[in-house]
Amino acid sequence: MKAVSCLDGNLEVIDLPAPQPQKGQLVLEVKRCGICGSDLHARHHAGELEGVMAAVGYPDFLRSDTPVVMGHEFSGEVAERGRGVAKEFKVGTLVTSFPLIRASGGVHLTGLSPQAPGGYAEQVVAEAAMSFVVPNGLSADVAALTEPMAVALHAVRRSEIGKGDVAIVIGCGPVGLAVISHLKAAGVKTVVASDFSSGRRALASRCGADVVVDPAVDSPYERANTKGVITKAPDLYELGMGSMEKLRKLPGWSHVYRAADALGAAAPKRPVIFECVGVPGMIDGVVGAAPLNSRVVVVGVCMGEDKMRPAMAIAKEVDLRFVFGYTPLEFRNTLHMLADGKVDGRPLLTGTVGLDGVENAFDALGDPETHAKIMIDPASAATAP
Repeated sequence: MKAVSCLDGNLEVIDLPAPQPQKGQLVLEVKRCGICGSDLHARHHAGELEGVMAAVGYPDFLRSDTPVVMGHEFSGEVAERGRGVAKEFKVGTLVTSFPLIRASGGVHLTGLSPQAPGGYAEQVVAEAAMSFVVPNGLSADVAALTEPMAVALHAVRRSEIGKGDVAIVIGCGPVGLAVISHLKAAGVKTVVASDFSSGRRALASRCGADVVVDPAVDSPYERANTKGVITKAPDLYELGMGSMEKLRKLPGWSHVYRAADALGAAAPKRPVIFECVGVPGMIDGVVGAAPLNSRVVVVGVCMGEDKMRPAMAIAKEVDLRFVFGYTPLEFRNTLHMLADGKVDGRPLLTGTVGLDGVENAFDALGDPETHAKIMIDPASAATAP
């Protein structure tokens, strides 16, 4: 079969032996595979994550000096079935799969490890237990968005955002756009989106953002216009002092305070901020600009080292939450939300190439004005998205 191999930053179409399914596995004829931002970074900077992944106990992550077939966002039709595979996975059935497989005596990250070749190929191996039949006639390209959309669903769930909270999304690449889509699907009334790219701001509006900001012109935090937020420490001190001066005039004031605290009315309001850029300096920049007591959910993956001022986060009592991946249930639920029209992934899709066009697609994704998510169709002869 033909596949795109990455070695020392070079992308090359090569011939590989056709994969064989082991017990409980499927071989899929790849219909679509998305190019992820992590793939773009890994092409030239895979070595920056080697130490991190080794430290968390996974030494088999991709590395620049070892050939790897990337691609962890894919959909495909069942071509072969291993022993013990459930009857629902009939040959020809369109599925999408959680990118984990058993191989070489362990469990590996599909498309992110030399041990688990990914979907930049005519065929890919998937675990039947981690695969899901695509429902409702959902197209192969939208089904392949299940993986990045599941990342966003996990981030929104981890944020514990309420419908009445204000969400601020910093960065409107594919992950930021997916976060916006899930926020609106969850019923969040006010979503502020911020990006320097006019093209991506337009996509943010299509995904449902209520306020779209060019950070070179306006502050997304000011445009959020959240009543009750506090941006300066002295204002917080005044709130505490003034509230106590009023409360102490009441008999049993501590009971009133305790009831207000239990209802969440004792603390200042705060936005929930999603950092979806993932470059050095972003976390510290968000913490420095955000209102006091903000909750910051870090979704963007910064592959290099970074610096921040802990004292700033402490003084503002900012809540930092880091997210990675998703659960199998979130993956399944995302697929069904796409198929049921509860979230719309179509605005993310901006181009398609064949295997011979992958390098051109990588180059095209360097221009945020033109593309968000480019899909690979191994059956296509297109060399430009």
